[in-house]
Amino acid sequence: MLKSEALQKAMLSSARFPIIATNEHGIIQLFNVGAERLLGYPASEVVNQISPGDFCDIAEATVRAAELSREYETEIAPGFQALVYKASRGIEDIYELTCICRNGERLPAIVSTTALRDEQDRIIGYLLICTDNSARKRVAEELEAARSLAERANLAKAEFLSSMSHELRSPLGAILGFAQLLESGQPPPTASQVRSIDQILKAGWYLLELINEVLDLAVIESGTLTLLMEPVSLFEVLYECHAIVEQHARKRAVRVFYPKFVTAFAVKADRMRLKQVLINLLSNAIKYNRHGGDVTLSCSAIEPGRVRISVLDTGDGLSAEKLAQLFQPFNRLGQETGTEEGTGIGLVLCRKLVEMMNGVISVESTVGVGSRFSIELDLVEAPDLTATADDALSQLPYLQIEPQRHSLLYIEDSAADLMLVRDLIARRTDFKLLTATDRAWGIEMARSYRPDLILLNIKQPAISSRQFLDTLADDPITRGIPVIALSAHASPIDIRNALAEGFQQYLTKPIRIDVFMAVLDLAIRNNKADMPIAASPGGPQI
Repeated sequence: MLKSEALQKAMLSSARFPIIATNEHGIIQLFNVGAERLLGYPASEVVNQISPGDFCDIAEATVRAAELSREYETEIAPGFQALVYKASRGIEDIYELTCICRNGERLPAIVSTTALRDEQDRIIGYLLICTDNSARKRVAEELEAARSLAERANLAKAEFLSSMSHELRSPLGAILGFAQLLESGQPPPTASQVRSIDQILKAGWYLLELINEVLDLAVIESGTLTLLMEPVSLFEVLYECHAIVEQHARKRAVRVFYPKFVTAFAVKADRMRLKQVLINLLSNAIKYNRHGGDVTLSCSAIEPGRVRISVLDTGDGLSAEKLAQLFQPFNRLGQETGTEEGTGIGLVLCRKLVEMMNGVISVESTVGVGSRFSIELDLVEAPDLTATADDALSQLPYLQIEPQRHSLLYIEDSAADLMLVRDLIARRTDFKLLTATDRAWGIEMARSYRPDLILLNIKQPAISSRQFLDTLADDPITRGIPVIALSAHASPIDIRNALAEGFQQYLTKPIRIDVFMAVLDLAIRNNKADMPIAASPGGPQI
């Protein structure tokens, strides 16, 4: 008995454990040394005089009372009743609150509340054990501040990367655009000029690829990349990939065989990022193939809920040693001295993107025979797919518009870009070009001439894209004119936002002549084609 009394005395006199006990009405009956040190009040000033609720921040107590009132559907008063309500119902309660000390200091605390009962189970008081929560609160605030700082840094980094992408792509647009015009101009360039133009184009597309992939990798590594996961028709995505890689395959005399979709597969993926992965795999299969070789694309269900998409080439194949190094950044597996340009980043990006889409990427290769790259993704239900058993991608040509005169209004403030598009349209006997250097004048031009198409640089600051589209839609004269966005901003989120605003197509700078012409053809048909062609978010990958 003496030992028990000594233990009780030691506990009540401990400075490390603030203990407060009240009667059933909430008036303090015990206020130990720990409570005195924590709150700064001597026991003589509080015992039989005040309630623990008098130490609490009234605003917090009011919020707690309101929350308990909603939870238990009864009126609970702020103050002591709010502190002990759960304990009075037999529920051990631990919560955070702010105590007001004797000197006016606000002290974060954690309080454990227990109801004290007699032998007849009647409540005779309450026991409150308090803990100073200042250190934990300070650490939590520091962590929150660090998290907020990191988020702001990531946002600034993302904005910087987007701005850098735009600034680098803009001058490349002029270089690659006019080089393509020289390449296909009349009269044809001389043999010496062809070699020079080839070098300009080769270096330009390589630099663009490097810019795209380095920026993509930086965004992924920073953790700021977000994906829009949705049901995606493989048929539609492969149709778009076909339009982008077809010319590259023809130049190398490589035949690309696409699957006939007996089953209309749909996968859960980010549409633009999936297309980026497939274009990269197809482009590599063409680039590192033998002249006159084959690339075969196949799709098959491999287990319930999964599909495998494979790209098989007839190239030189890879040894086991090179396969082990395949997904290392900037490792081109000895191709650095070869004739093919490359960054050594594309496959690293492919793997990261596929994994972010809950997929798996794998490779099999035999030296002298070829390689097979495969990705596996989740299948989903998608009732509105357009694929049928007779769909063969290799038989789908570009659509051609009727040989009649169409008008294109191009709104652009860059003299170089205006000159480039003017020279491109000069090659089309079925188009005439109207130009405006700002959006306000472009709207007036649209009302006066009602063009068949509008091509808009969407990064001009005077009028927002949303306002521009709304202004056209509100006027019966201009309502329904298809508007194509053109921008040096090429991230998937930029493209997605523009299409959501109401643009029919989105073209990225630098302009690829074949894609540009195909988009004009499809836009004139006003989306009568099954799948319109849109520029790849990563730009040309070939």
